Amino acid sequence: MKALITGGTGFIGSHLTKALIRKGVQVRCLLRKTSDLTWLKDLPIEFIPGDCNDKTSLEEAVRGVDWVFHLAGVTKAIKEGTYFEVNGLGTENLIHACLENNPRLQKFIYISSQAAAGPSRSGSNKKESDPCEPVSFYGRSKRMGEESVLAHAHELPAVILRPSAVYGPRDKDVFALFKCLSRRIKPCLTGRRRRLSLCYVGDIVEGILLAVETQTKSGEIVFLSDGNDYRIEEIGDIVAHVMGITALRIRVPARMVVGIACFSDVLSQLLGRPFLLNKDKAKEIVQQEWVCDITKAKTLLGFEPRVPLLEGAGLTFEWYKKEKWL
Repeated sequence: MKALITGGTGFIGSHLTKALIRKGVQVRCLLRKTSDLTWLKDLPIEFIPGDCNDKTSLEEAVRGVDWVFHLAGVTKAIKEGTYFEVNGLGTENLIHACLENNPRLQKFIYISSQAAAGPSRSGSNKKESDPCEPVSFYGRSKRMGEESVLAHAHELPAVILRPSAVYGPRDKDVFALFKCLSRRIKPCLTGRRRRLSLCYVGDIVEGILLAVETQTKSGEIVFLSDGNDYRIEEIGDIVAHVMGITALRIRVPARMVVGIACFSDVLSQLLGRPFLLNKDKAKEIVQQEWVCDITKAKTLLGFEPRVPLLEGAGLTFEWYKKEKWL
């Protein structure tokens, strides 16, 4: 088997690349010339220079592969339009490249996000059949990518996966929590209790592999998480426990988060680079319920997450220490 991965140098993509190689799959990666190859060094990979808005590079990238895993995208940007140009239009370009240059493609796996569905409004866990109500530009752009996949599901064998918040070795987003806790600070939003679904990166990769190997109807949408819901305070407590520290809990009003995010956006414009916290991310952070139901993943794909948060946080912490991130 031969697979194309977009976003192969990223957090989830680099783990998926290694997993496919271990399975004996020939891997081809579509990469920008400026991509950081740290996590792909010395691996038997065919590199194609380009990106999802370079149609010529896409033609070469998709030819002759059996599977396409589309993970490339932006999670933070300075301009609103960047989200839609990369996550939306880039997905549409890749789909058309597959249809025009690889009519025998066996599976197209689109890695979307829980953000595309939006938070739960009913107090129950979000299901794939629930209406999509994204609250951020990022979420709307990922939903735009989903809609492109669904529009071509009759001619492209596709599955859409919606991971919850993902953590693990190499992750730079959840790392911010570890870094705060290393300074013995445990930030928590004030107001009602907030719940979140999480998943360790190894389990996400296993879910992706199940999706490509399982015979499914084209256009299926599937949530992925570890099957548990966590209170934000609980997540901080578990991470602090594996780090072996006691941290001071600091209550942060939602309005302060928005204010800091606005200041970050001004800095982003001045410095020409996006920050982890911006107004778009703040719209997601202040929501009450980011929880999803993985019943469909279990029944359709046979997905059984193996790594609970306590174990996954420990593995992640040890990796951060080993790599001297902490």
